[in-house]
Amino acid sequence: MSLDRTRDGSVRGSIDVGPRAGAPVLEAPALRGRVTMQQVAAEAGVSISTVSKVINGRYGVSTETVDHVTRVIDRLGYEASLVARSLRNRRTNVIGVLVMDFEPFSTEVLKGVADAIHGSGYELIAYSAGGHIGAQVGWERRSLSRLMGSLVDGAVLVTPTVTDVQTDGPVVAVDPHTGPSGMPCVTADNLQGARQGVEHLIALGHTRIGMITGRPDLVSAQQREQGYREALAAAGLTVDETMLRSGDFEAEPAREAARELLARREPPTAVFAANDLSAFMTLEVAAELGLDVPGDLSVVGFDNVPESALADPPLTTVQQPIRRMGEEATTMLLALIAGEEQLADPHRVLDTSVVVRASTAPPRQSR
Repeated sequence: MSLDRTRDGSVRGSIDVGPRAGAPVLEAPALRGRVTMQQVAAEAGVSISTVSKVINGRYGVSTETVDHVTRVIDRLGYEASLVARSLRNRRTNVIGVLVMDFEPFSTEVLKGVADAIHGSGYELIAYSAGGHIGAQVGWERRSLSRLMGSLVDGAVLVTPTVTDVQTDGPVVAVDPHTGPSGMPCVTADNLQGARQGVEHLIALGHTRIGMITGRPDLVSAQQREQGYREALAAAGLTVDETMLRSGDFEAEPAREAARELLARREPPTAVFAANDLSAFMTLEVAAELGLDVPGDLSVVGFDNVPESALADPPLTTVQQPIRRMGEEATTMLLALIAGEEQLADPHRVLDTSVVVRASTAPPRQSR
């Protein structure tokens, strides 16, 4: 039985008996636009207040009616707006993944986030600010102000340019540009990974090793260049500054950097690229110049995005566990949403490793 108050203040009672026994099951009508609570009520043959009680889990509705209305809701595809849900419950049960743009790295992080929320009861919104990061420093503040509180309970920021953001909910960063700060974050060991990649080339016998660097303002790029330098120094090799070219982690700058390196009078016998995208551009330029990889040139990338195994030839690269980084960040975020005030490890650094494929071999003169 449910009680509804009328406009004149009187109380009207009704008994919810659910669908009539033997009543035919109707197919969902062709509805245009967003399905409303009124449409659900009309289709189910109950009052709007009954539908509201079913949606909000309130008492006064029989089990049979709850089951019937729920079936109608599922059939029609009704969903209360996230804003209305947040106003009612102060929770949306949705987390956001905010990226500047969708590219191989952020896409892999997104997969890890999806892995982490499986079975958690949370849903996922992926939000892209669009454009090139270099022209959009501070995009995180604008994006978070639009989403936090009314649409999402917390957010994972992928490669944010800044971390000093004020929000209405918890935020965890993946590979922040400025490195670890007061915001919880997950990164890979960029320094270790770069050393490993260059050490692999040195172990093959290469001594003339060029590098296509990343964006100079990013900590991850700085650490990868430092790892390159440290690996050469540890092997007793002098760093030739003319063998370094900036690729900015983007396709066209990396292509030009590769062309400059490979067109030298004495080109490198190997190139260490600060990300896989730069390595792909190096492979393309080598093919255009008629260079055989790995016969004339060895190439090592950094990231191990899925496309690296499909390159021609398949790319030797430093694997940072990108998908796991998204999963770890989401686990941290869910703990914060649940009320955990202090994370045991707010700055997590994950190990890297070299995945050897067909783009590297000993230099031709040493065979």
